[in-house]
Amino acid sequence: MAANHRFEASAWSNVLVVMPPALNVASGDTVVTLTLDAAGADAEGHRRAARPNPMNGPIHVEGAEPGDALRVDILRVDPARDTGWTRAALSATVVDPEAARDLPPRDLADWRIDRAARTVRLETPEPGLEGLVLPLAPMIGCFGVAPSGGQAISTASSDRNGGNMDWRGFGPGCSVSFPVSAPGALFFLGDCHAVQGCGEISGTGVETSCEVEVRLSVEKGRAIGWPRGETADRIFTVGNARPLDQALQHATTEMAARLREEYGLSDAAVAHLLGQTVRYEVGNVYNPAYTMVCSVGKKWLPEPT
Repeated sequence: MAANHRFEASAWSNVLVVMPPALNVASGDTVVTLTLDAAGADAEGHRRAARPNPMNGPIHVEGAEPGDALRVDILRVDPARDTGWTRAALSATVVDPEAARDLPPRDLADWRIDRAARTVRLETPEPGLEGLVLPLAPMIGCFGVAPSGGQAISTASSDRNGGNMDWRGFGPGCSVSFPVSAPGALFFLGDCHAVQGCGEISGTGVETSCEVEVRLSVEKGRAIGWPRGETADRIFTVGNARPLDQALQHATTEMAARLREEYGLSDAAVAHLLGQTVRYEVGNVYNPAYTMVCSVGKKWLPEPT
């Protein structure tokens, strides 16, 4: 029978890497844990770990082996405090080089999170933004499993194993599967946001501490190349790389493989379906590896094979 675990982290990692687990769980168990924000501050605002994006973990999932996938069902992401922060300048990576020279300093801006009303607003609004009140849309910015080949991948970046992807779709109701490269998968998570637009183009979402609940399940023999997932109405694949076109290529190649493997489509059927129904959404375009999400509406899919 699946168990529920309360994981209280006492140490945090700034890399995804093979290391001794902080928690051992069985496949199908759920884990509730309290994350730090991107700068290492906890629910009380106290600095507990170094930036960037300190993660809780790793969590060892019994039975996970290379060649499997680890499915992560995001059940709940709830801000644990009433404050968050952002940077008050666009990233130089998203504007023309000439415009990048004139960007303002990357000062901090404070945000107020109203957990009861489920809204987010600037503590001191800039002129013209006095009425800006955003709906709370919490998400996980950085999560994944230990990479292959003895690599240690910084929480500032991402790869096949996940990492700092910062896609606004990684919220409650989303499920994502990561390719397992180490025994137990060794799952990490952290860097939650109260709300964020596509791309994290100022280098931050509204950074805060969150209580997160996930279900971790081993998918035996599901050998995947890049993260695959689904929401209520779409399936998706994720590519992480720089330049952005390479991330798109990874995500599209993985989607084509998924449609062949899971839905039995021919190459021609894949081309027809993706050519007319595919949607792309940008994840992180601030950090060393960019993220592209390729998705297809479930209503267009045949029955799985």
